[in-house]
Order: sequence, then C-alpha cells, then structure tokens
Amino acid sequence: MDYDVIIIGAGPAGLSFARSLAETKLRILLIEKSPLDSIEDPAEDGREIALTHLSVKLMKQLGAWGRIDSDSISPIKTAKVLNGDSAYSLDFTRPTESLEALGYLIPNHLIRKAFYDEVATFKNITLMTKCSVTDVNTNATSGRVTLSTDETLTASLVVSSDSRFSATRRKMGISTAMQDFSRTAIVCRMEHELSHQQTAFECFHYGKTMALLPMTGNLSSVVITISNQKVDRILNMTDEQFNHQVQQWFGNKLGKISLVGKRHSYPLIAVHADKFVSNRYAVVGDASVGMHPVTAHGFNLGLRGADTLAGEIKKAKARGKDIASMTVLNKYERKHMRITKILYHGTNHIVSLFTNETRPAKIIRSTALRIANNFPPIRHLITAKLTETGKADFLPSLPPLPFKNLLSRKTMQ
Repeated sequence: MDYDVIIIGAGPAGLSFARSLAETKLRILLIEKSPLDSIEDPAEDGREIALTHLSVKLMKQLGAWGRIDSDSISPIKTAKVLNGDSAYSLDFTRPTESLEALGYLIPNHLIRKAFYDEVATFKNITLMTKCSVTDVNTNATSGRVTLSTDETLTASLVVSSDSRFSATRRKMGISTAMQDFSRTAIVCRMEHELSHQQTAFECFHYGKTMALLPMTGNLSSVVITISNQKVDRILNMTDEQFNHQVQQWFGNKLGKISLVGKRHSYPLIAVHADKFVSNRYAVVGDASVGMHPVTAHGFNLGLRGADTLAGEIKKAKARGKDIASMTVLNKYERKHMRITKILYHGTNHIVSLFTNETRPAKIIRSTALRIANNFPPIRHLITAKLTETGKADFLPSLPPLPFKNLLSRKTMQ
C-alpha cells in the first residue's frame, strides 16, 4: 500500500482533515491540481469566513488559529436582519456575557494559509501539486487513484475534498441533490465613514440581498446576491457608481462607502451528497455539502465533518481496527448527515422565502421576524444553533444570520 489515506483536494477542508490525522502517524497524501505557490501563499479572493465557536475551538486544537494575526480576526458582536425597506430588524446578541462575540470573521485566504503552514510541519503528510485525479476506484482491500501523470497510487482510504462539483465523487457513483439559485454573489471589501460597531447586517431587499459583515476598523465585507441576469451590470459599474449604489441600498447607515480592492463574483449553487461514504471512500467539505452562504455554515460544516471523520478513524486505529471499514465510515456518515440535512434544506427554504417577491411571502417574512424577535426562547435557540455554542442540533436554521462562508466552492476548497 502506498499510503494509508489519500485526500483529493488541498483546500481548507482537505488540509484540516489531513491536520486532524497528522499525529496518528498515518501516511497521508494530499493531491491538489493547483500549483504549490497558490497553496503556500493563497491570493485574497474577496471571501471572508464567519466562524462559529465550535470552529474556533477546532482551529485552536489543530494549531491553525494561532497562526492567524489577531488584527485579521474580527468579532461579530451583534447582528441585524432587515426585511425590504422596513426599519424593523431581527436582532441577535451574544447568548451569554461570557462570550466575546457571536462569531469571528476571518479572510478565507488566511485560513487556507494557516492550515497549510500547520500541515507542512508533519513529515507523514505529503502534498502533491499541479496534478489531477483522472480516475478513482476501490475494492475490498484498498482504494486506487490514477493521476494525470498516468501514475497509480493505492491507499486504505480515499477521501474527496475537491469542491461541490467533485468529479471524483461522481466517478465513485455518489449522486447529489443540487439547487441552482440562478443568482450570483458579488463580494468585496468596502470602507465607510461611520463605525459598524462590530454589527453584521443582512438586508433582504426585493430582487437582491446585501450583507455587510464587520472587519477590523471601519471596514466591512460586502456580499451582494443578485439575479444572474443583472450581475454584469453591477460588475461593469465604475467604482464611483458602485460606491453610490451600495451606499443607497444600505440607506446611508454607515455614511460614505468606498470600494477597497476588487469585486469578485461566485455563482450560487447548493449541493448535498445523497451519501457521504462508499467502500473505502468518503467525501468531506464541499464535496459532501456545499451550502448557500446566507447562514454561513459552509466552512463550519466542512471543518466539523473533517473532524468527525478523523475522530472515527483515530478511534479505529487506537483499537487496531481497519480505519476504512464500513463500520467506521458509516459512523461518520450518520453523525454528519444528521446535522447537514436539516441545515441544507432549512437554508434553501430560507433563501426561497426571503427572495420571493409575492405579497404573501412578504407578509410571512415580516411575521416570522417579529415572532422570533419577541419570543426570547426561539431567538436564543437560533443563536445557539448558528454560533454552535449549545446543543440545538434539532433546530432548523431559521431565520438566517448574516454570516457568510463565501463559497468556499471552492469556498471550502
């Protein structure tokens, strides 16, 4: 056997999974089609990741959190959900005084770099770049991966972490539920005159959605989701026109707003694999679940799933059992599926409701926000679910919190 575990895709999910297994001394191979320099020093891509408290805990355990400069970590202390032109908002605050924030916003490229820097310190982890996988199959004793170089490698377990459009997942015969929202997310950084007070805003305007997520200083990450038919008009605006448009959409709440850097765009397509495992094979990250960013669970679910699978593998190894047996893999699937199915379908229903422009939908939205705001137990349970500070796995992800995981679709990858 060439390796114990072969991981296809060295994005944050693949890297975090490899790091979770690093201290087991298993022989691990990461295969990535991108060049090494794009992994060692990823470029800024406009995406800022909102981390739950569970994700922060996992990143600390894996050493990645300590590799990120504190100046690049922005706490989200409060959040407001706005519906149309109404001044009324659904407000979220820290569930307990002991918590500094609801969550933390960190640039995606810094998270990727932090996990790479961690993985690079372990000699039992090999990274192979500028190389793609052309075929993957498994038998009773091993998984077999064929590379674009025509080389064939074997491992006890093969794991795909190669985006929500995973070609290797398809080759292994795993189908998916997929929803194309026919919308695009435009993401960028913008500076504003007035302080955001570490508040995240999600504004559900008719025909578009806009989120402003607090970064350090008077800087925010802006996320505009809009119909694919209208996206070119927004992207082709001059900086001055774009600044004016965003300022107007946000009702001048933060004063003058100016673009910082480039605008980036990502198509919004959600994916949930019908199963997460097969014979000596598993999917993690966006290859398992690729979320709409509105509830910000994409990267958080990817990190959680990688930790769950790694945990089952470590238990099997400690008992001298086969790390890739269906007993091990099925435990991962049951645990992760229970969490992701509710979030995936709940989030898609949220998106459908809050982008529906019919009068009944508008009334339902307004009513839902008021009920959640004025019934503390509901609001507290939602907060616990979205921040992952308590046991609320049974709770559907309603209503949306304005965090974002931008597409690490690559979003996670």
